[in-house]
Amino acid sequence: MSALYSNLELFMERGGPVMWPLLALSILSVTLTVERAWFWHRMSARGTRVRLRALVNALRMNDAETVVLLAKEDDGPYAAVAADLACDGPSDAIAIAAVERQRPRLERFLNVQSTIVTAAPMLGILGTVSGIIRSFELLGGKDTLSDPRLVSAGIAEALVATASGLVVALVSLFPYMYFRGHSDKAIGIMEGLIASAKLGVEKQGGDPNSSLRSTSADTPMTII
Repeated sequence: MSALYSNLELFMERGGPVMWPLLALSILSVTLTVERAWFWHRMSARGTRVRLRALVNALRMNDAETVVLLAKEDDGPYAAVAADLACDGPSDAIAIAAVERQRPRLERFLNVQSTIVTAAPMLGILGTVSGIIRSFELLGGKDTLSDPRLVSAGIAEALVATASGLVVALVSLFPYMYFRGHSDKAIGIMEGLIASAKLGVEKQGGDPNSSLRSTSADTPMTII
């Protein structure tokens, strides 16, 4: 363990000062990736898929009571959107508002991950410039350069910083794209819920701008 710590410390020293913010970004990226991976794992679990099919069927049958009961048992974004549609109706305004209320849950930390993807290579380039400046200062100094390794240290700093910045960016990029794809897919599923709700109202000869039929209209419902 001590050998690993010593190697890490040596690597950080060779890369220069920018290595510390790069290390912080890498830790943050891994933490956010784990949190988002767990969220989307829950969203794609078998139980969630079963409840989603039940919500779709209830919306198509124009059965607001069943939708409300299902939503009480599920704290996910799909159930929240379905509950809004059942209680307030599948009009365009209600539907857009329902989806937008859930969007922050779907896109949580995506902006942070995108920033890491952009900032990490820039920090690497900053380390590159810093290392090259350091080498040229030694070459252009008034004193005679007696040890060429002093120049190579600046070049090594430039290369290590550049490589580290690219690695952090790449490690963050793939999870970001993966989670972005899942977010877009979830929005599409919510649009399917909206279409199912409108179809259910139209089948009953009602106005899509009105609320769904409910046999327990007075039942209180907390929107998630």
